[in-house]
Amino acid sequence: MNKTIRRASVFTLLLVFALLVRATWVQFYEGRALADDKDNRRTAIATYSAPLGNIIVGGRSVTGSASTKGSDLKYKRTYRDGELYAAVTGFASQAYAPTQLEGIYTDLLNGTDSRLKSVMDTITNQRADPGNVVTTIDPDVQQAAYDALGDKKGGAVAIDPKTGKILAVVSTPSYDPSSLTDANTAGAAWKKLTADPEKPLVNRALRQPLPPGSTFKLVVAAAALEDGLYSSVDEKTASPDPYRLPDTTRDLSNENPNAPCTNATIRTALEYSCNNVFAKMAVQLGQDKVKAMAEKFGFNDDKLDVPVRAYPSVYPSDMYPSQTALTGIGQFDVTATPLQMAMVSATIANGGKLVSPHMVSQITNSGGDVLQDYDDEAGSEEIVSSSTAEQLQSAMQTVVEKGTGTNAQVPGATVGGKTGTAQHGENNSQVPYAWFTSYGKSGSSGKEVAVAVVVEQSNAARSEVSGNGLAAPVARAMMEAALKD
Repeated sequence: MNKTIRRASVFTLLLVFALLVRATWVQFYEGRALADDKDNRRTAIATYSAPLGNIIVGGRSVTGSASTKGSDLKYKRTYRDGELYAAVTGFASQAYAPTQLEGIYTDLLNGTDSRLKSVMDTITNQRADPGNVVTTIDPDVQQAAYDALGDKKGGAVAIDPKTGKILAVVSTPSYDPSSLTDANTAGAAWKKLTADPEKPLVNRALRQPLPPGSTFKLVVAAAALEDGLYSSVDEKTASPDPYRLPDTTRDLSNENPNAPCTNATIRTALEYSCNNVFAKMAVQLGQDKVKAMAEKFGFNDDKLDVPVRAYPSVYPSDMYPSQTALTGIGQFDVTATPLQMAMVSATIANGGKLVSPHMVSQITNSGGDVLQDYDDEAGSEEIVSSSTAEQLQSAMQTVVEKGTGTNAQVPGATVGGKTGTAQHGENNSQVPYAWFTSYGKSGSSGKEVAVAVVVEQSNAARSEVSGNGLAAPVARAMMEAALKD
């Protein structure tokens, strides 16, 4: 064969081989990325070619699907009581990426999850009927939290301490997810929501850590008891009032100058929310021990999935002693979400054990067969000893019975709690955040609940902002709903 022809033939074969390799690469390796591309219209057409599966609350669907007209997207997502459940469901939109449970379980809800496929679906390569997400949310507790927060800006979480089931996740002001579902109208709604200074799209219950103020004193008290710094909540502490912050000329005083905070016991210090006691206690323990206890409760966990990923609550490192003192009262760079502070109260209420918090009970196929049971998978971990937990329960009960948390009392139930009023802005120049975290145990039904509430009442007078005044009534409403027979 002519040498030139042979070389041309080899070159042509190499080109054909290169094309085959490239086609194979695109089909098998880049195909998934192309299919998932947000700009790929075919993906949206496939997703909304049939009704989606549903998110279930209290045995009832809070989502649905409606047919559209004049669009290649045949269906769109709908929501029942959308503003009430927005912090749980998130939204599924023809125009934007899904969020919250809608985003986590996209494949299950649109029928592409491999666990949904029957043998025939596999053979015919047909999309399976979509599955459903069964939540742990109690509609009565969710409604109580939403109503109690009302027009206030804030977040609230309720947890069953025994099971880890999240009974309520509420963020206000809320928004209607239905406004974002239709591609024709979603753009204007998105622009309005993102421009709103009240930030309704922010999930304040799970994804906005704020200074927890005096609610963090529970963590410091737990560290002191576990470390043996104090043997009980009724042992006198060595706590001058006011307390001079280490290596400074600044004295840390208390909100109530007449409170018996000098050398107060942990019980009295929680009852009157004595800053001097817990600031000094944090310094005595040292930042490493306080941080270790905080992390046992869940602080600094950047992978806290419930299954929505919560933003990490933070206990800082590498501080001066004066800064460590301020962390003892939940200030300096300490931040927490309502979920995190509800976990603290749930642990104390459950004898020192934290059951993994979760807001999805099961996922099922279209026929109701369980694909995964998260209730059975919820593990537990001992955070503090039962003795420490019992002592803190008792001290928290004193707070509610006759201390700073009397607005959380629930008739017929044992309630323990802790208030918090966290400084906001440079030199506390802005209106503080009002916190309350608590647990409640019914005297008749045996039901238990732990809650945490934060209120960002930016339009309130500073003198009107307190955990007992703004946040405790919300917690009380949630506990009453959770504990009713």
